[in-house]
Amino acid sequence: MESILEVLTPDNLVFIFKGFGLTLYISLIAIILSTLIGTVLAVMRNGKNPVLRIISSIYIEFVRNVPNLLWIFTIFLVFKMKSTPAGITAFTLFTSAALAEIIRGGLNAVDKGQYEAGMSQGFTSAQILYYIILPQAIRKMLPAIISQFVTVIKDTSLLYSVIALQELFGASQILMGRYFEPEQVFSLYILIALIYFSFNLAISSLSHMLAKRWQQAAE
Repeated sequence: MESILEVLTPDNLVFIFKGFGLTLYISLIAIILSTLIGTVLAVMRNGKNPVLRIISSIYIEFVRNVPNLLWIFTIFLVFKMKSTPAGITAFTLFTSAALAEIIRGGLNAVDKGQYEAGMSQGFTSAQILYYIILPQAIRKMLPAIISQFVTVIKDTSLLYSVIALQELFGASQILMGRYFEPEQVFSLYILIALIYFSFNLAISSLSHMLAKRWQQAAE
């Protein structure tokens, strides 16, 4: 018990939660940028312009079929970025391709009659997309989008092994280098696992609650 308390000191906990703060910072920015880029890519791939369809298709298929670990490594070395911007860029690049397919699926799930109804009311294609199609599509694709967000938060743990970024997992690895007793290392792993689990469970629960409310409101 004493050996475990030696690990869970206030200084160590502050260090760990600073790493968790960096994890959330990287994840939040990457998620926001990925959602914006992914939406544009999805609209391009669903559009009538063949050039835009080809460009978006190549980007989506190429990026999402290459491991994110390789993108992190490439962005960091080729573009000579600092660790944090490199991490954000790599996750944005990879996640935007994944989200583009999720968003495209949500757009395709909306009844085509909605588009025709909007045209009959004199709306432009852009107005139909933003005011009619997207709101309905978001309800359908919310669980898949939230699942992708959770994946981003978990996968930030890759950043320490590739570019030595001291996010949550990286902070724990640094602390583990100071302790050698099995119960000390185990207690650190349990703490990190609980932080990831608690936060991601909260996000998933919130998405399920929103989806349920939207479904009830639509009935």
